[in-house]
Amino acid sequence: MSRAPLGTSHRAAPVRSLVGEIRERLSALLNVPAGYEIVLGNGGATLVWEALTFSLVRERAAHAVFGKFGGKFAALTASAPFLADSIIHHAEPGSWVGVSSADDADVLAFAHNETSTGVCSPLDHVGERDADQLVVVDATSIAGAVELELDGIDAYYFSPQKALGADGGLWFAILSPAAIERISQVRQGRWIPPMLDLGIALENSRKDQTYNTPSVTNLALIADQLRWIEAEGGLGAIERHCRAMSQALYDWADEHPQASPFVASSEYRSPVVATIDLREVDAEAVRAELAERAGIVDIAPYRSLGRNQVRIGTFPSVALSDVEALIAWLTWALSALRS
Repeated sequence: MSRAPLGTSHRAAPVRSLVGEIRERLSALLNVPAGYEIVLGNGGATLVWEALTFSLVRERAAHAVFGKFGGKFAALTASAPFLADSIIHHAEPGSWVGVSSADDADVLAFAHNETSTGVCSPLDHVGERDADQLVVVDATSIAGAVELELDGIDAYYFSPQKALGADGGLWFAILSPAAIERISQVRQGRWIPPMLDLGIALENSRKDQTYNTPSVTNLALIADQLRWIEAEGGLGAIERHCRAMSQALYDWADEHPQASPFVASSEYRSPVVATIDLREVDAEAVRAELAERAGIVDIAPYRSLGRNQVRIGTFPSVALSDVEALIAWLTWALSALRS
């Protein structure tokens, strides 16, 4: 009998072996500290925000909001009837703001990389904090693209459709011992829908399975991408590759009279999501021209940001030569449409 995972139950040995391989490779790749656990489930990061609201926030959350995705999580905890009013630190799109250990909250939440704006946050900005304060980080668009230290981070969660080159519909979370203990405490005194119960997700992940049926094809894609990252030299090599591509775009935008990086401070510019403002031309017309003439698609700004810009993913599986070709096409389009 074939032991190939496709077509088998997600609780059968072939699929559980695949999940186990993914958890092991992620643990090694992301240098997961001892005592932390890798949890996975269905639904993507949107579901994780709801699960964190039900399963991890005990009384109040504090959020750093410097883009649309951080705002969506903040809106959930702010509207939850069983939680106190959230503390929300806002920054204008394109700039950065952090959370603080001075916040009277038991969860301190922010995005490592804000996909909507291309702002990248330092992971270690919280500083000394109360042992009862958990640091929770959305890493959907950057996990697997940069080296990092997870000490001091209690929940680092992401979906696999960006840096890991797979499809959406799954989520992963790296949980500290303190986060695992908090999950156990919260679920004892609160009704939680099973799909949003991180305790159930943890119990199943320890068996190398998910609570309900995942896309096995997606698991195979994730495992293959993790093997590829390892073969390319690991996170150090991958980060250099991503930064070379994004920096090429930022350098071009700095030098071109009709373009500029949207994120003004180079300190906070993302290595994997480059946002470039355009001037004197309609960015939508530029995108339409590039789509028709060169088949270039999916470089639109975030839909509700309202910027005249392009937004370009420089994820690990993107080739530097493709970014260089895109820059040449952008240069041509800006000149042609201005004329």
